[in-house]
Amino acid sequence: MNIKIISGIAIAALLAGCSSLDSFSSSQPVEIKFAGAINGQPFACGQNYANVGTTRSTITPSDFRFYVSEVNLVRKDGSTVPVQLTQDGVWQHQNVALIDFENGSGPCRNGTAATNTSVRGKVATGDYVGVALTVGVPFALNHQDPTVAPSPLNLTAMFWNWQGGYKFIKFDTASSGVSEQRPAAPNGMGPVTRYSVHLGSTVCASASKTQAPQACQNSNRVVVRFDKFDLAKGQIVADMGAVLSQANVDINAKDTSPGCMSFPKDADCPPVMGGLGLGYDGVASSGAQRFLSVR
Repeated sequence: MNIKIISGIAIAALLAGCSSLDSFSSSQPVEIKFAGAINGQPFACGQNYANVGTTRSTITPSDFRFYVSEVNLVRKDGSTVPVQLTQDGVWQHQNVALIDFENGSGPCRNGTAATNTSVRGKVATGDYVGVALTVGVPFALNHQDPTVAPSPLNLTAMFWNWQGGYKFIKFDTASSGVSEQRPAAPNGMGPVTRYSVHLGSTVCASASKTQAPQACQNSNRVVVRFDKFDLAKGQIVADMGAVLSQANVDINAKDTSPGCMSFPKDADCPPVMGGLGLGYDGVASSGAQRFLSVR
């Protein structure tokens, strides 16, 4: 009787090993590369970028980070297969990854020295021609205490509060452009103005800012799909210049935060949210997102 039990255990272990080997042999590693840009020019902390927005202003960025989630690869028949992200304990947790272009230098001093420009994982073996993903943190992970959350969800700079959740995109910059609304200084340049784009969920119903909501009226997650993408050679380009192309980065609506923080009733937000392909304040989006593209 004991021999049969031992034999059964041994057989079960052998089958489990075979199953593990089969699973390994039926998957393949994948790395999806990202690049940061402003009007097509590579992103770098402290660099000046001209011709931004409707006033064709010069800006100097000080932060550029965003979360992606629900990453899938696209087959030729149009079906999608989820990427199982590598749980590296730093940049990726469950199905969420942080893309971080800033390096903590110069005006990016409030950031981190480490950067991350790819999503890594494995996917079922197959031929893939495209990629799909969401810019943002899924609701189930979005409203928690960042001080005890695993990395990369432990960055308080990327968090509002339990009620609002994470900043899906954090882009900060200073503008030195001149607009009709702001007269030029004697030297021909207007005063430096802070301008930020912080995208996140808004109108989240809960008793207070320190309590997680049951739902948010505006999820503000950007769903993106590219049916043609070369996994071996391609990059997904995140271009904030394209997002700001219809915005005036030199002025700020009265009694609002600098730039667009996604909150309702901010006159600075419609062109920015439009650039992200999102509706705003009850008005549906009028076009596709311009934030991400492939090359």
